[in-house]
Amino acid sequence: MLTVRQRLLALITLLAALCAPLPSHAAERVAVTPSDQAGLRNPVVFVHGYNADPGVWGGLRADLRAAGYADSSLFSWGYDTHQSVNEVLSGRFAAYVDQVRSQTGAQQVDVVAHSFGSLVSRWYVKFGGGAPKVAHWVSLAGPNHGTYISWGCVIWDQACRDMSPGSYVQKKLAEGDETPGSVAYATFWSDCDEVINPDGSVPLAGAANTYAGCLKHNDFLGHDGVSAGVLAFLASQPA
Repeated sequence: MLTVRQRLLALITLLAALCAPLPSHAAERVAVTPSDQAGLRNPVVFVHGYNADPGVWGGLRADLRAAGYADSSLFSWGYDTHQSVNEVLSGRFAAYVDQVRSQTGAQQVDVVAHSFGSLVSRWYVKFGGGAPKVAHWVSLAGPNHGTYISWGCVIWDQACRDMSPGSYVQKKLAEGDETPGSVAYATFWSDCDEVINPDGSVPLAGAANTYAGCLKHNDFLGHDGVSAGVLAFLASQPA
């Protein structure tokens, strides 16, 4: 059992890491052009992490555009990160994915999630009917088996409870197959991540698990090597 002082220290560490300044770029929604549909790429849906917003994806969005993605195929979902993964957020994410599919005419999307966004999108894929609608799923520094640092705010924050090792969300996501369906799964992790503890929380059985080097938690959002790895994975053919 953590003492009050240990809980406060954990909370301070969590907030300092997750509230660090990040490049801000407004989420974009533009009309789909016929040339976008002629390509073979799926639309990409970015899912930000705890206490963040869609603007954190500016670097990776720019890298994907440089690789040939059109703006109209890149979508950044914004949501309240203090709500329940299973009861609220996964359902809202499901509606957003259906909106993207309707707007683009695509049968499937690719999902790239950072941190807490990994849990929301995983729940959608595993329990929310998302498996046939998602071709590739990528987790950057996701607390896929929980993170001890979340204990600092479990008393008042539902997201922290969901990120805690042994929580209902963690247990359900770990039951049976961690990477169900025909979705291609990938994770990127670091042993220098100050938010995800233990480091082994990120990799999933059945996923392409990649060590990204010594990166801090928010460094995954703008690291050239991570961007290259994500691009290569999205270009791969699901099994």
